[in-house]
Amino acid sequence: MAAHGFQGGTGVGVRLPDAVPFELPHPSRLSWELGSRIIDGDEATLHSEWARTGRSWELSVFRVTTNTVVVRIRTPVGRERFYGTAEQDLEPALDRLESATAWRRLE
Repeated sequence: MAAHGFQGGTGVGVRLPDAVPFELPHPSRLSWELGSRIIDGDEATLHSEWARTGRSWELSVFRVTTNTVVVRIRTPVGRERFYGTAEQDLEPALDRLESATAWRRLE
């Protein structure tokens, strides 16, 4: 059965946590096991890392193919969530992240 970005038939697509100051048009939620395996693989390279000031949210972007990136979001309690998306969809989102006063770039 193919997944089309909808969960439980509610019509609500995959969304990033509210703490993240942008939306992605068509993210795919990855399991922790798959996301960890992808970013730890030989093909993944770190693109950028971000942290939310005053809180412990962290966001990392990894290039995994020519056109695909994986976004890892670490929650304040240390849980990691992974999302796959097209690199072209992420570029405008990173501009919003860059201008967000609550977030700062680490790398």
